[in-house]
Amino acid sequence: MTTINLLPQDGAADYYGKILATADAQYYLDCLLKKIEWRNDEATIFGRHIITKRKVAWYGDDNYSYAYSGHTRQALNWTPELLELKSAIERIVDARFNSCLLNLYHDGDEGMAWHSDDEKTLQKDGSIASLSLGAERKFSFRHRMTQETISIQLEAGSLLVMRGATQTHWLHALPKTKKVRDPRINLTFRSMIIP
Repeated sequence: MTTINLLPQDGAADYYGKILATADAQYYLDCLLKKIEWRNDEATIFGRHIITKRKVAWYGDDNYSYAYSGHTRQALNWTPELLELKSAIERIVDARFNSCLLNLYHDGDEGMAWHSDDEKTLQKDGSIASLSLGAERKFSFRHRMTQETISIQLEAGSLLVMRGATQTHWLHALPKTKKVRDPRINLTFRSMIIP
């Protein structure tokens, strides 16, 4: 399978394009919208407790805890659909994942500010496989030192894999947009360090 590394230096963000047929991507979107135990995300920023419109869910091989933005989540048991997607992605990228953080953006008014996935409980320089379902959205990278910015449109059924030193040297974001009125689900398969 042909991939494109979007980053010129200091890491890799391999874009695989669409790995799911349009009908399959729509099937999984519909299933996950109904079956996932979605909750509004919470964050503590500069001492303020914030509840986002964006919803999240955390699934894993075991009852892992995952702390970010000042809050801890406990992993739920995999659904059959999540296990199907995990297995397919593991075969494509030749990596093993033990958890998945899902994000539900109801429309373009919801996004994600600049950040990196560099929590200590994540495997250092490990792969994070990001599968997009639903609305096509712009996704951007910004280098911490040079401020160079690279963007791509992530279409439904597409896979992006961040690996190596990417989280150390690059931030990423999902910019808000008034042009998108449909929901998007992003599944980020990860490898947690198990104590």
